[in-house]
Amino acid sequence: MHLVSSGTLLAPNTSRPTTLPLRIPPRISITQADADSYEAENGVSSGHTPLGSQSPSLTLHTSFTQGQRRESFLYRSDSDYDMSPKTVSRNSSLASEGHTAEDFIVTPFAQVLASLRSVRSNFTILANVATPTIKRSPFGGMCVSPRPTLSDQQYHQLALDTLEELDWCLDQLETIQTHRSVSEMASNKFKRMLNRELSHLSEMSRSGNQVSEYISSTFMDKQNEVEIPSPTLKDKSMSHISGVRKLSHSSSLSSASMPRFGVNTDHEDELAKELEDLDKWSFNVFKVAEYSNNRPLSCIMYAIFQERELLKTFRIPVDTFVTYVMTLEDHYHGNVAYHNSLHAADVTQSTHVLLSTPALNAAFTDLEILAALFAAAIHDVDHPGVSNQFLINTNSELALMYNDESVLENHHLAVGFKLLHQENCDIFQNLTKRQRQSLRKLVIEMVLATDMSKHMTLLADLKTMVETKKVTSSGVLLLDHYTERIQLLKNMVHCADLSNPTKPLPLYRQWTERIMEEFFRQGDKERERGMEISAMCDKHTASVEKSQVGFIDYIVHPLWETWADLVHPDAQELLDTLEENREWYLNTMPQSPSPPPDRHLQHDRFQFEITLEDLEHNNYNHLVTAETGVRFSWCLCIYHCHRGQPGAKKSRGSGLINLL
Repeated sequence: MHLVSSGTLLAPNTSRPTTLPLRIPPRISITQADADSYEAENGVSSGHTPLGSQSPSLTLHTSFTQGQRRESFLYRSDSDYDMSPKTVSRNSSLASEGHTAEDFIVTPFAQVLASLRSVRSNFTILANVATPTIKRSPFGGMCVSPRPTLSDQQYHQLALDTLEELDWCLDQLETIQTHRSVSEMASNKFKRMLNRELSHLSEMSRSGNQVSEYISSTFMDKQNEVEIPSPTLKDKSMSHISGVRKLSHSSSLSSASMPRFGVNTDHEDELAKELEDLDKWSFNVFKVAEYSNNRPLSCIMYAIFQERELLKTFRIPVDTFVTYVMTLEDHYHGNVAYHNSLHAADVTQSTHVLLSTPALNAAFTDLEILAALFAAAIHDVDHPGVSNQFLINTNSELALMYNDESVLENHHLAVGFKLLHQENCDIFQNLTKRQRQSLRKLVIEMVLATDMSKHMTLLADLKTMVETKKVTSSGVLLLDHYTERIQLLKNMVHCADLSNPTKPLPLYRQWTERIMEEFFRQGDKERERGMEISAMCDKHTASVEKSQVGFIDYIVHPLWETWADLVHPDAQELLDTLEENREWYLNTMPQSPSPPPDRHLQHDRFQFEITLEDLEHNNYNHLVTAETGVRFSWCLCIYHCHRGQPGAKKSRGSGLINLL
């Protein structure tokens, strides 16, 4: 991969941009894997040969964007600096132009790598190195870079630009704290950019303010302090895992009498017809629930494990497997509108499809596949239908047990693993001790990653990984280390958990109705307790349509955009469906009244951190909302008025790293 430039990155006296253009988004193919230390620990996948000579890896190849697609807010400018000719300021609500042959990097670490590579390339020209620059091409061969002939003026200009570029890289490296990861740099940048976007949205209307508050409090690892009545703490033992009940399914099950799809049903033919689409993204889990006697999770888990031959591979007795999945399904609450066994079945089936992505063919071991499907199945077990923050605010037993950290996710893990100890439920009984330890570690990481407050960190990790490999000369993402493999798996389950907006509209609308019903029930509980009602949980004021548009724009689209970049072109249809669904909700959105002109009437407006740096920019188009197209002239007036005041200064922070 190389930068689109003619020997220079930045013109003199031009400040560093926050996006860099790169040619060619990645295409992935899988190489054979060997029986190295990781394979020995986690088992050999169906596509991995123990005698192979190469480690598992993803190789980035050439691909081209089909048509034009709206890009997420991640590609907007993150600074008030003038844009370099090397970058294009692209509004996420508009299709980019001339994007068929280049891509942009936005993560700080990848930007530093790209800059250093440009410095190296320029140095070979300036030093008149006799040996041609030879580097491994991502496309499989060797490429030789010809050395251009420069005039004295061009030589001098290139030297200045190269020095400035090197200075910028040094600034970044000098300000990086030793305890910060490169992904944290991207996470902080994305959070700051999202804060600014939500600040704009919150000023539009009361409903926009609710959407902004919901996204900020749910997906950005923030806990809003609220005043609540002090609850009466009950003296209860904390030594047991709550929610686990003694159930018995094994007495009625045997391998000889096992139903065709693992569940008793009077609609076997109809169920068989629906399960023909098990490997499709358009799979209708609602129909499966209808035809499986309301056992969608048990039925889908049974079908997937049979199709993938996991029962045979890990010697799982059929009756034990069905006993466990039915017991697991019974521990999902049928009276919870969204986080029930239907959602678990949907996430499990979606994970199954993502594991089968052609670009990831043979990327994972059988044990990793087993862990991913198990994690998806248990990831919301015993969900009470309220948020982590609600449990924390009410001093619930679960919040006390898990110290307010990923309360529900820790509980789901505890229940899911605890159920293995019930009668005839240990589906992992024939795994070796090392396999069980590895599987448990994988599952814990994947389920904890479904805590939505970790979303921005996961997105930053994935985006950094993808872009870093774009700018490397090898163009190869090695998968022979645990960190790379688990990172993909965590993001995969997270994508499956946030896949509703990428499904066909009739399915998406049903999921939306269910999640809003669950939100409103929580709001009713908060109202009864005299608590502040959480964002999007007040049935009297919430805007369903606006919430979905905001949810797609700021959460779902950036995530799936990055995943699609990784597995290009395998997820292009999903992005198309996502865009169509967004347009549908946008077109059905009722017109919101204008915000009151008097500032004192807006005392309940949710506040975001925003600086003057965020307001000063040559291109004000990024201040236009996707919903209304109304320009935020108010913020420009505030900025310019402040700018005109005596002594007004613009703070840039302590280092350039703050602009990344």
